[in-house]
Amino acid sequence: MTKDLLLGILIPLIGTGAGSACVFFMKKELSLSVQRALTGFAAGVMVAASIWSLIIPAIEQSKSMGNFSFLPALIGFWFGIIFLLILDSVIPHLHMNAQKAEGTKSKLAKTTMMVLAVTLHNIPEGMAVGVVYAGFLTGSSEITAGGALALSLGIAIQNFPEGAIISMPLHGEGKKKSLAFLDGVLSGAVEPIGALITIFLAGLIVPAMPYLLSFAAGAMLYVVVEELIPEMSEGEHSNIGVLMFSVGFTLMMALDVALG
Repeated sequence: MTKDLLLGILIPLIGTGAGSACVFFMKKELSLSVQRALTGFAAGVMVAASIWSLIIPAIEQSKSMGNFSFLPALIGFWFGIIFLLILDSVIPHLHMNAQKAEGTKSKLAKTTMMVLAVTLHNIPEGMAVGVVYAGFLTGSSEITAGGALALSLGIAIQNFPEGAIISMPLHGEGKKKSLAFLDGVLSGAVEPIGALITIFLAGLIVPAMPYLLSFAAGAMLYVVVEELIPEMSEGEHSNIGVLMFSVGFTLMMALDVALG
């Protein structure tokens, strides 16, 4: 494994860890408006990454199919949606500011289910990084080293506020700062693991790359629509979530085009 590849799949985790470390430097919990702003930003990054880093390359890799070049992207996208729908239904988890847990019934602690919710959210992000780096390693002309790095950086940037959103409320509920920080980091640990598994699978099935790219896109957009958009819109009406969504979207788009 090259140093660049290792760094690429670890960058998102570094972003999560840096955000989780906010628990050591900030005394107060994040206000609802700040949480909405950060959630909107994360949603914008994920939507832009799904389009520019995943769906467009998937279609370009299938251009030999002519008018049906959209088909692998369509199929992979729906498999990604269904995959996250299944995980969402079976893994017990609790979203921020929610009173009722989702998934199968469980006696897990509230804080544990909050961490599981973020972990579930991070699975498609790790897959996205893994499949993009796999595409680069297999010599795909549609995926460059800069494009793969742009995706890792974009996800790391949106992971920073996610780390803070998970660690600070946990501390606010009475958990020690060190343990709240550790929970925040652990919620992001699934990303490099998912990336490595995806790279391995993609190496075995190179012709499946367009399907894997769009699969990751579908999984990421499921998280955006099912979790992030409702969270950024809850409470009294405010435009902060939409504005930060736009900031995240344009930032990720600019990164992908500039570095790709």
